[in-house]
Amino acid sequence: MAKNDNKLNVAIIQETPVFLNLKASVEKACSLTREAAKDGARVIAFPETWLPGYPVWIDTAPQAAIWGHDAPRGLYRRLVENSLAIPGEEFGSLVSAASESGVHMVMGAHELIGSTLYNTMLFISPDGTFKTHRKLTPTYTERLLWGMGDGSTLEVVDADFGVLGGLICWEHWLPLARAAMHAKREVVHVAQWPWVRDLHQVASRHYAFEGQCFVLAAGTVLTLDDVLEGYRSLPGVTAGGIEMLSSMGCAGELLQRGGSTVIAPDSTYIIEPLFDVCGTIHATVDLGLVTEGHLLMDSDGHYSRPDVFSLTVNTAPMQGVRFVP
Repeated sequence: MAKNDNKLNVAIIQETPVFLNLKASVEKACSLTREAAKDGARVIAFPETWLPGYPVWIDTAPQAAIWGHDAPRGLYRRLVENSLAIPGEEFGSLVSAASESGVHMVMGAHELIGSTLYNTMLFISPDGTFKTHRKLTPTYTERLLWGMGDGSTLEVVDADFGVLGGLICWEHWLPLARAAMHAKREVVHVAQWPWVRDLHQVASRHYAFEGQCFVLAAGTVLTLDDVLEGYRSLPGVTAGGIEMLSSMGCAGELLQRGGSTVIAPDSTYIIEPLFDVCGTIHATVDLGLVTEGHLLMDSDGHYSRPDVFSLTVNTAPMQGVRFVP
């Protein structure tokens, strides 16, 4: 970006993954990234756990949490088998797509580390380097599936246009997580959600003003038909899995409604939320508005009271077992 060029083109991918099919979803993500880059985007954001889809059955299927029930155990197995490994073949494809397109890709994925799944936000830079952020606190039924991240992945990217960061879903209601991120001085923040319902719009707009940054709130559009089609594309499909997924609603019913939007530092919409249809949302943001907004609000500067409040962030990786020679 030229030194005096404050304009930045961004995009949000509000498309449907190939549900539970990692390989097919990565191929789709790479194609969508290249298309968005050709249209001028330099930051491209995907929703929460877009690879290979948010596990909608944990909130919607009536028997999802029954101890020892074969159907959710089988769905969990398919999910683990289709989760992202770093490094790995699918991860390499994402890096190549971002590098070849010259973009910052922000991807939501199920990440497998050892034998535990994590809800991960992946930042891939145009030079092929990457950083990860793992969701600090899985919410409610999400604790059936995901482990907790730690402070070692509370990351941001120092891009040529400024600091790029993000949080996942209800992390936007962790006041101290917000304070920590504001101290990193983001200019563009990606807020990943399953879909950006009204309460999530409130949280995203609040974050934009409190942090004086642009927020890309990313959500997915997903129907029950999409879920069943994706599941049936996998080996190891079971009648119990089909029955559990089918119990979430009627054919064609929307399970996730999108709602993706781009929000300015004053909390207003640059792009109005898009509901119920797939598509790629493009916007051009004026980064000079971040500077102007700090006249009113700088939560880690003139609007802070370090003499009264302080925050310590533990950035050490939390390991249950350490082998010390």
